[in-house]
Formats: sequence, structure tokens, C-alpha cells
Amino acid sequence: MNRVAALTLGCKVNFYDTEAMLELFLNKGYEIVPFESEADIYIINTCTVTNMGDKKSRRMIRRAARRGALVIVAGCYAQINPEAVREISGVNLVLGTKDRDRVVELAEAYTEDMGARAYVRDARLDYEIELRDVSRFYTDSRTRAFLKIQDGCDRFCSYCVIPYARGSVRSRRPADVLNEAERMAANGYKEIVVTGIHVASYGKDLKNTSLAEILPSLNDIRGIERIRLSSIDPAAVTADFVNVLRALPKICDHFHLSLQSGSDSVLRRMNRRYTTESYMESVRLLRSAFPGASLTTDIIAGFPGETDAEFEQTRILAEHIGFAKIHVFPFSPKKGTIAADMPGQVNAAVKSERSRVLQSLSEHSSQAFMRSLIGGDLFVLFERLCGSEIYEGHAANYIKTRAGSASCIINQIRAIHVECVQTDYVFGTILPNS
Repeated sequence: MNRVAALTLGCKVNFYDTEAMLELFLNKGYEIVPFESEADIYIINTCTVTNMGDKKSRRMIRRAARRGALVIVAGCYAQINPEAVREISGVNLVLGTKDRDRVVELAEAYTEDMGARAYVRDARLDYEIELRDVSRFYTDSRTRAFLKIQDGCDRFCSYCVIPYARGSVRSRRPADVLNEAERMAANGYKEIVVTGIHVASYGKDLKNTSLAEILPSLNDIRGIERIRLSSIDPAAVTADFVNVLRALPKICDHFHLSLQSGSDSVLRRMNRRYTTESYMESVRLLRSAFPGASLTTDIIAGFPGETDAEFEQTRILAEHIGFAKIHVFPFSPKKGTIAADMPGQVNAAVKSERSRVLQSLSEHSSQAFMRSLIGGDLFVLFERLCGSEIYEGHAANYIKTRAGSASCIINQIRAIHVECVQTDYVFGTILPNS
């Protein structure tokens, strides 16, 4: 039996796409093995959000190529830079973000005399999602399942290459989404993460549905006990949308709202479609409906032209909001984007220092949020054994949590009483009869 191994870099959508490719191989009788194992085929699903993502993608491609097996490179970096990928010694097939539904066919048809072959088309010309229907996840022991409901983005933020890598918004039909969620529930997944490149755009191209309309239907699926939303555009968090969420008991009280900057002038240069005032209103709406919700975010440090005063506005706003976690990214100029050629590029030392300040703020803010949970109760989906009779999982608010249990509680949701905070998790006692 031929063995296939895969490695995913980047976002939750990439993770889903990898699993979809592996399911195609599994359906043809292939064996799925860990990436560190010996395999006949290696798939590297790449990321290109930052230059660091490009660098890591190249490094992992080279690692796989040294193993002397068939090497398939897919994903956003392969889509944007197919020729650079083809030039890496040992690469056999380059798929980008299209034609991945043909991955088995192309792999089986490949012969050594073909050299490095690229099957990369303009992502903006397609109007269907070619990868879908994942019933089980093979590359991780996660107890949650990722449910991809859309692909592509039409926002064109000035720093972002993803609309070019992923194409326009394409949404899966509601029946398709619900059928997949039901299969996930049948396979024992208690939590689904609703994901996409721009989740808030779901249904825009279908005209007869929306994110607010599909969520209640997902909430009704038996066996699914939690619905977690991936990153949400702040502009989509309206009073009407929050009222929909409030009425759904399975919605997790964790929301990732990408801020990117706390300066209105920087947000305009970024072509973000909200202001700091409207962002704060989104925060207010969520916290009003979900008291104690955890909010996480992304912030770019050192965007072109960012002054000390603009950065200070960002720091102050982030401190005021009190995020449970801030994902900090020093600005990474991507070829082909408007921001890459903007005047006022911030030097590396300044970007590094601003990133350090924000990272320190994130650590303090995270600790403060976790300390606020002490003495309260959380419902935790336990995912793995991490020590002698110590289990780890995530609460509905996505806080990492540990608790002791003499019996296996993996893939069980249990109530715990929070007793203390460690570096990056809280520890508690499992409540009886939970």
C-alpha cells in the first residue's frame, strides 16, 4: 500500500484543504502516515501571508525533497510563486490553490522523466470550491473539526496577497455545508470551527443565504455541541448579527476580530473598511451579549508610514480593550501589493521594537484575562493526555485548560472550577456530575 504524508503551514483553511486532499488519497486505498514517517508521497501545503511564511514553506519543501519520494507542493505560496517552487530540487508537482481535487490523478500519472510539473491557474477565474467533503481529520489528534464554508476574498487590503492567491469569494451551498457537518458529528466531533478565507462573506455569491442564516441550521445538528467562529471581519459584527449569535446556545464565547491597527489613518492606508470607533462598537456589542467573552486579534507593527504617534494609538487601544491574545506581525512587504511600494517603509529595528512592545502587552493582557477566570467555572473539551492523569483541552472561550482525572476524558466536555493560572493555561478541578 502506498503511503502519503502531509504538512500544513498557515491558516485553518489550509488545514482543511490538506485533509480534503488526504481523504482523496484514502478513498483510493492509500495509507496516511505522519509527516515525520517514511512515505511514498509528501504533500506540503504552503502559506504566503508573510515573507516568513514563504521562507518556512521553502524550508519544509526542501526537507521533504531530501527523502527521495514524490513531492507535491500546494497552497498559497505555490500559487503566487510556482516557478520558484519548481526550481527547488526534488519537487515533482506544483498545484497552487487550484486543481487540488486532481491530486491523486496527477500523482499516479507522474513519471520521473516529466521533471517538475506545475498545474497553476489564475485563482481569480474560478467560481467553484474544488476541495470539500472532509469527514475525518488525519494529520492531528484534534477533537474539533474545521468546516470550510467559503474560499476567496474580495477585500483587497493594501498589504495582503491572499485575494490573488485564493481568488474571489466562493461559497458552499447550504445543503453541502450541513451534510458535511452531520458527517463530522457522526464521526464523533463535538466541536466544529466554521472557517473560510473571509467567513463574513459567506453567501455573498449565492444570493440566497448568509453567515447569519447558516449558523442556526448548524446549531440544530445533533451531536455538535459547540460552534466556534474563526476570524470575523469587524465590519460584519452588527447588532443584528450579534442578536443571531446570542440566540444560539452552541456558539462559543471566543471571537477573533482582526484589528491590524488602532490608528484610523493607518487603517485607511491599509484599506480596512472600519474605523477604531466602529471596531469598539463591535467589541461593545459582543461583550454585551457574551459577558466574559475572550477577544483575540491580529496587529501589524510598522506598517508603511506608521509614526510613533500612530503606533501609540494602537498600543493604547489594544490595552484598553484587554485582548485575551494578540497575534503580532511585523509588517512584511509582499510583492504585488500596494503596501509593498508605499513610501515611508519602517526600518526593521523599529518594527522589531514595536512588535516587542505589543507582544509584551499581549502577554500581560492574556495573564490578566486568565486571572479573571479564577474562582469561576468553565466547560472544557478535553483533547489530550499531557501528564500522569493530567488532561488538557480548551474551554468554550478558547482558554487552554488542564485538570486531573483518573479516567480518560478525551473528547468529553466537562465542567471545571478554575483554581490557578500557569504561563499559558489555567488549572482547575473537574466538578462532580459534569
